[in-house]
Amino acid sequence: MGANLNPVFPALSLASIPPEDEALRAPVRAFLQDYLREMSPDLRARSWLGFDAAFSRALARQGWIGLTLPEEYGGAGRSGFARFVLLEELLTAGAPVTAHWIADRQTAPLILRFGSEAQRQMLIPKIVRGEAFVAIGMSEPDTGSDLASVRTRATRNNHGWLLNGRKVWTTNAHRSHYMIALVRTSGTPEDRHKGLSQVLIDLSLPGVVVRPIQDISGDAHFCEVLFEDVQLTEHALVGNEGDGWKQVTAELAFERSGPERIYSSIVLAQTWLDEFRASGSLHPTAVAIAGRMAGRLAVLRSMSLAVAAKLDKGERPDLEAALVKDLGTEFEQRVPGWIGEALDAAGTLPSAALMRTLAYVMQLSPSYSLRGGTREILRGIIARGLGLR
Repeated sequence: MGANLNPVFPALSLASIPPEDEALRAPVRAFLQDYLREMSPDLRARSWLGFDAAFSRALARQGWIGLTLPEEYGGAGRSGFARFVLLEELLTAGAPVTAHWIADRQTAPLILRFGSEAQRQMLIPKIVRGEAFVAIGMSEPDTGSDLASVRTRATRNNHGWLLNGRKVWTTNAHRSHYMIALVRTSGTPEDRHKGLSQVLIDLSLPGVVVRPIQDISGDAHFCEVLFEDVQLTEHALVGNEGDGWKQVTAELAFERSGPERIYSSIVLAQTWLDEFRASGSLHPTAVAIAGRMAGRLAVLRSMSLAVAAKLDKGERPDLEAALVKDLGTEFEQRVPGWIGEALDAAGTLPSAALMRTLAYVMQLSPSYSLRGGTREILRGIIARGLGLR
């Protein structure tokens, strides 16, 4: 038959948040209610794509950036469960967190694990203080999600590394101070995983050009970044030369595993539920849709929490994270359609705020399956992990 018809699925044991970490929820919620009081739902629906550097710095003053990072670098040294609580509150409130999000979520852990001590001392405290925002340089034009075929090249010279190439779909590069980029330091694109390395790039260097890309909603989160003879120092290399593929797959586990992979449409869902309850309607279609969303979200939350528990133990749940991201993206993309169906069935007149929020999420939701790896890439990872290919 060829394929294994009884694959062994990855173990995702149920996990619960310890009381000392759950206690973080109340002060975070109070802070957010005060800070976001005047923000409309269509703006809050941008959530982790909403950029507000002042908000990120305010969060840092509370000690809520770098919760899991070591105290010696300015972090709080807390568990992954504390960070899960924080992220859950930020996302469900629709806080504008994108300024610090990538740096806190994956850059700091990456540098902590693979970077030099000098890189840790230079960058991690800045991230924790909300003073350094970081972009991810992975995708390139004409390569789609095939990261192994990158062409951007860093060549050794007497001053360090000379960088040339292009990156695309780079979130917030036009607002970031640094980029961690996957580049080729030896060989050719046909060598695939061999010869790939990661470099830390100061985006203010000569030869760096950043071009924002406007999406259908009118926002500009994604960017194209061009490098023309950008001179990096010898200390720009992150980890060992040639270990880029191993490092980037570890980094993607952080990117794919968080609750942002299930809560991107949550402000829309909450806004609709609030109006649905206030209307007093018990239309069966709307009730069924509310139950459908609640049931699926409960399962996805349990899965995401289980992945957080694995990360907290220092494990690498690459396969599990891909599963959560794929299923979570499917849920997030269905929410606006379900709510549109419920509104049509109930026949009630929604508020202008709800309609603006629905329109925004409907326009943006196709991009959910691009960020963090396309559905095809994720399902390839899952199939390999289950022994199906």
